[in-house]
Amino acid sequence: MIESHFRSIIKALSWRFLATVITFSVSWIIIGELKIAAEIGLVDTVIKLGVYYTHERLWNRLSFGKIKQPE
Repeated sequence: MIESHFRSIIKALSWRFLATVITFSVSWIIIGELKIAAEIGLVDTVIKLGVYYTHERLWNRLSFGKIKQPE
């Protein structure tokens, strides 16, 4: 089964939401400044969202580990 682009986008968005909350929280705890923590979370999200989507799409092109379903 091949994953659709839409599914890849939704997976990337849901993961990035959780990861952004974690990055923001850790930044806030370490730095202690809400504004800087939010900026770090935002930049991290933009970069990693694109990287994650690209990574998923590249892996979908590989047949490694995929099993064909019987007809």
